[in-house]
Amino acid sequence: MTAFRLGLIINPLAGLGGPAALKGSDGVATEALARGSEPRASERTRLALQCLLPLRERLQFLTFPGAMGADLLRELGFAYQVLGSLNDAATSAEDTKQAVQRLQEAGCALILFAGGDGTARDVCSVVREGQPVLGIPAGVKIHSGVYAISPRAAGELAARLVEGGLVRLASGEVRDLDEAALREGRVAARWYGELTVPEEGHFMQQTKQAGMESEELVLLELADWLQDSMEDGVRYVFGPGSTLHGLAQNLGLETTLLGVDVIENGQVLARDVTEAQLFELVEGHPSRLLVTAIGGQGHILGRGNQQISPRVVRAIGLDHLRVVATKRKLGTLQGRPLLVDSGDPVLDDSFPAAVRVWAGYKEELLYPLGWAAGSMQP
Repeated sequence: MTAFRLGLIINPLAGLGGPAALKGSDGVATEALARGSEPRASERTRLALQCLLPLRERLQFLTFPGAMGADLLRELGFAYQVLGSLNDAATSAEDTKQAVQRLQEAGCALILFAGGDGTARDVCSVVREGQPVLGIPAGVKIHSGVYAISPRAAGELAARLVEGGLVRLASGEVRDLDEAALREGRVAARWYGELTVPEEGHFMQQTKQAGMESEELVLLELADWLQDSMEDGVRYVFGPGSTLHGLAQNLGLETTLLGVDVIENGQVLARDVTEAQLFELVEGHPSRLLVTAIGGQGHILGRGNQQISPRVVRAIGLDHLRVVATKRKLGTLQGRPLLVDSGDPVLDDSFPAAVRVWAGYKEELLYPLGWAAGSMQP
């Protein structure tokens, strides 16, 4: 079984200023330690990771030396890989930024970070747009909307993702208070940006509460979102299936139900193309690939869409692949992952452990992905 990879960054200095009545920890860690404060970020992270202990055999963490993650993971018995090194025992904002960049390069499905608003600012300053992250609250100031309500809530949410639960993605604001002003009795908050974070909650429970999902309405919403985001001069490859066929119909386009079609500038450029024709159309040309999942099975590649070959996927780029599926269709998987079976093991292995799924108007879910061979079945 291929392990599910999570990134972990602990800011060991987070929260030190609170017990020392310093209103924060930015730039005052030495003073806080002198006043008797003890590091708490590791213990807060421990509470989150304990929720993942039952899944330990299915996980591999990517982390950083010592107190930034490796020490705690070793103590808890998780499999982990250490990236990079530290030049000093005391970590800095630069260490956090470099850690985020390394984890992104490694393709982590989700980056967990423990800290406060200052840590969230550091993450926000270097994270790529759309990279899912989740904060474990460990700082003095937790005003940003990128943290779980508690360390245990962060751990439970990560566990749901690993187990195959639907995890909705949303934008969370990063805000921070001016600590110098706060120490003078003035509250001055500032907006620094937004991060992509998973929302707490499990889709299936929400569905039972909210009632049946309207497939037709969802396809209308998806069509509106796609129309709003379509770029001129970019070729959009629509894979087969009723979901994408219905989506195209709501855009006023006549596509094929079981074929692969190419759209450009609001028009059908090519209909029911072969693999060779498709490759010729996308090679060297800006393109996007839209595929859906086979209901009940979960395949997104290698079942009924062999025209979308490994060389076509590489020509378009994995970054430009989007899965389009209603929540009802994802619900038929009953927690099993989406599957790829392109016929090229190297390509299949290059997919991330979880993919973004368009499920409604400006609504994305983060959903686990595995190999059709079963190596990543929960």
